[in-house]
Amino acid sequence: MKVLLKAGQLVLVPENEAEIAELAAWKTQRTGHVLAVQNTAGEGVALIDLGPRADACNEPYQIASFVGDPAAKLISNFAATPFALDGREYASVESFWQGLKFPKPAERRRLAALPGPQARREGETQGYGETVEYEGESIPVGAWPHWQLMDRACRAKFTRNEEARLALLSTGERPLVHRVRRDSRTIPGAIMTEIWMKIRRKLREGADEA
Repeated sequence: MKVLLKAGQLVLVPENEAEIAELAAWKTQRTGHVLAVQNTAGEGVALIDLGPRADACNEPYQIASFVGDPAAKLISNFAATPFALDGREYASVESFWQGLKFPKPAERRRLAALPGPQARREGETQGYGETVEYEGESIPVGAWPHWQLMDRACRAKFTRNEEARLALLSTGERPLVHRVRRDSRTIPGAIMTEIWMKIRRKLREGADEA
């Protein structure tokens, strides 16, 4: 195996059929990985595989319904991941969240059964007042108690839906982000992602204890 040193590069060139096959297999397994130079005592050098670049470099993980990644779609509030909260069933977290804008129980029940995107459209048409009513309590919109409702809905979702739970855990330790063209004023992306990451930590702690 011939080794060529260039600026910012170390190039391996196979010199026989066995090395060609060996290098091809090695390259297939490590494409996109980060390699770190180990400080060895001898004259040689060792490269340590730190894993896929996104994980090794702790790159942000975008969570949104419009991205191509299946895990991100499942984590997002629009995902069709039914759950129950306080004795009522919801088709998605978005269906729950948008239903809070409607004061009448019948309207909330209708929103609860809608797919996330449709619930979003109807919720945007309805709009918010200064407060929402939930379980007999008047809750200021865009304040900590309002965000806690989202936290509870997300916890119920990931507790009930194994596929969504595994998708959330598959993001590892990477910071989650929710970057959209127009950030929500009632629950900004930074708050939403903190909820997801807090749930992820709790799920991982539970798995470790098991």
